[in-house]
Parts: sequence; structure tokens; C-alpha cells
Amino acid sequence: MNKEQMRASRPLGSMFWQTSRFAIDLSEPQVMGIVNVTPDSFSDGGEHPSTASALRHCEKLILDGADILDIGGESSRPGAMPLPLQDELVRILPVVREAVKLGVPVSVDTYKPQVMQAVLDLGADIINDIWALQWRADAHGDGGTLPLAAQIVSRHPRCGVCLMHMHRDPQTMQKMPMTGDVVSQVLFLWKLIVQQLQGLEVDLSRIVLDPGIGFGKTAAQNFELLARQGDLLAAGFPLLVGWSRKSSLVAATSLSLATVATLDIRDRMVPSVAAALLAVERGAAIVRVHDVRETVQALKILHAIK
Repeated sequence: MNKEQMRASRPLGSMFWQTSRFAIDLSEPQVMGIVNVTPDSFSDGGEHPSTASALRHCEKLILDGADILDIGGESSRPGAMPLPLQDELVRILPVVREAVKLGVPVSVDTYKPQVMQAVLDLGADIINDIWALQWRADAHGDGGTLPLAAQIVSRHPRCGVCLMHMHRDPQTMQKMPMTGDVVSQVLFLWKLIVQQLQGLEVDLSRIVLDPGIGFGKTAAQNFELLARQGDLLAAGFPLLVGWSRKSSLVAATSLSLATVATLDIRDRMVPSVAAALLAVERGAAIVRVHDVRETVQALKILHAIK
């Protein structure tokens, strides 16, 4: 039996996610708390403009029950423009440098190879990449060489990596969303990238997959990914799912589509927690959330009935 067959045959509940400093036990659902060091993220941009305020938020999320911190310096909301490399480094490196001292795994939400290398050098545990390690500085590259991000991850002996599915890019993904069967397309991309990482001898225990809720999908496709999450689990890897404050939730719960873009984040909390709970009930190993305390409380109820 090869490594991929072993992985597929092992119950998801017994999995560990190997990261730089931690082997994260996924027998219980893990809550990843979002730390956006950005002025323009769609729901919390500008809330943590300084290193000190971002670190206070990290500490609060841990007190609220976060198992993992996910630090990001560049917004990936629909229509967001790319952030220059140096600006991203200035935003996140001071936060990562201190966050790795807090005693929990630290993930960094980035697609730039240079940022990946810098945060791994500081001791970050996980690379969480919306481009699934496929981004190229030259968008018109001929594909003749492996993306640099994949090479950086492969050269690190232990770091965890989350491979997210995204259709197109943040500038165009919601203007021209996917067509056709969303589940089969997500599975197809994952298979290609996992094969690429296997070719680079990246141990499969380091890999977690994210279907990319809201990244180039219609609201109907997002809910189909939730309804058919069992099909996604057939890929044989733990799932990380991020429904938090996504517009699809607002579209499903709001009386007027005109309020989707402006609905107060407090009104997005209950639908977000409900979606996270449903994702875990359907087998997600990690949920990425803004509202950590409320999500942890909901998961305790799910644990109690089991």
C-alpha cells in the first residue's frame, strides 16, 4: 500500500496535521482564529492597524478558545488589488515574530513565496495559501517550471500547508464565477496539486485542503460544497473550511439583496456559526472563523450530544 492509499484508508478522526512545531490532533475539531492586519478586509479591515493591537487580538482569540491563529496582511476580498511585497512584509513580520511566542500554532495567509520564506524563518507553523502554491509573479508563465511557492514549502522539513481552491483571482472571481459541477472541479485541482507536492517529496501529513467558499463560486455553489462535503472528504485529506461572514450567508438570510454588502458584522455572526457547525458535523477538521468564542461554544454543544 502506498502513502496515498494509507492516507485514504485511515479514518479522518485519527489524523494529525504535521506543522513546523506542532502535530495538531484532528480527532476534535480545531478552531482557527482570523487575525487580519489589513485596512481593507471585507468585514474587519482596519481593526488591528498596529502590531500591538494585532497581538492583543491574538491573545483575545486564544482566551476565547482558538486552537490556531491565522495572520494575514493582504485582503483577498472580491475586487481587492494585489499588495506590494514590501508592504505585506512590513505588516505581518512584526506580528508573526511575537505571535509564535504565544504557545499555539501560527498560520500565515499568504501566496507570495518571499513572504512564505520570511515567516517560516521566524518560526511560523502553517502556510495558508488561497492560490494553493500555484501563484506566479508572471501570470503568463509557460508552466515549464514549478511555482516557487511549492518549492519553498517542499524545502521546509515540516511546515503545514493549506491548499485552497480559487477560481480565477480576487480581481475577477466574482465577476466571472465558476460554471458546471463545482465539486468535481475542486477535487480535480486538489488532485493535481497534491501530485505535484508528492513529486517534491512533501509528506502527505502536512497537507490540509480548503474548498474556497466564496472564491469564484456562486452562492448556490458554495452551499453545494457544504451539502456535498462528504464527496470532498473522499480526497483523503482533512478539510479546512471558512464560511465566516461570507456574503452567501447573508444572501440566504437577508430579506433584501440590497443589504448583502452592508449588513452589520454582528448580523453575520449567527449564520457564520451555524455554517461552521454544519461544516464540522459533515466532517470538517478545522473551521476558520472571526467569531471564535461563539464558534467554540456551539462546538461544545455538538460535542455534548456526541
